[in-house]
Amino acid sequence: MIYYVEDDTNIRDLTIYALKQGGFEACGFENAADFYAAVRRQTPELVLLDIMLPEVDGLEILRQLRADPATKHVPIMMLTAKGTEYDTVCGLDAGADDYLAKPFGMMELVSRVNALLRRAGKPAACLQDTITCGVISLSVSAHSVTAGGVPVTLTLKEFDLLKALMRHEGQVLSRDQLLEDVWGVTYAGGTRTVDVHVQTLRQKLSNACEGADSCITTVRGVGYSIKVPQADA
Repeated sequence: MIYYVEDDTNIRDLTIYALKQGGFEACGFENAADFYAAVRRQTPELVLLDIMLPEVDGLEILRQLRADPATKHVPIMMLTAKGTEYDTVCGLDAGADDYLAKPFGMMELVSRVNALLRRAGKPAACLQDTITCGVISLSVSAHSVTAGGVPVTLTLKEFDLLKALMRHEGQVLSRDQLLEDVWGVTYAGGTRTVDVHVQTLRQKLSNACEGADSCITTVRGVGYSIKVPQADA
């Protein structure tokens, strides 16, 4: 999972879209408070930071990440309109691993992200191509899903929803979290959209292989989780 802190909605959404098109899981935040809350839920595999942010700027976020044992080794890239030598040095001295000045090309960004993850020794979960959970198997590159060896035809959002759940097997993902990860931060359809898609996803998995839908569990009042069902003792 890649986190991007940027208060400009257009830049943030475009960057998140480019990262997802590049095969990454990515999530954007407009301020430090929302970002810190997400980090407490899940430690990212890479962080992209803008410098000029409201309230808490990117350099301060960088310093706090480096001071925290849980995030001190997370690769961090600064993405900012400030491109002077002084600002570059400040970011790198504070612990940034790379620096890219705006405006930047999306292909270059994806390439830099790949390079950072390789240098960090993390062919991370976001780069994993084939994911399995019980009888369910998902291929990211082939954009295909099977249940018990039987192909399952999914819509784009159903596929992305299943991928998000399988990437975090055993973890409970809230409806808001799924809505943000799959539909994007600007989607205004409401969390009921998640429930409807989970329902149709379960039905399609069950049609392909009886019982395959039991991997997806509802955590009442919170959201959804996917895990291999335990066999009866």
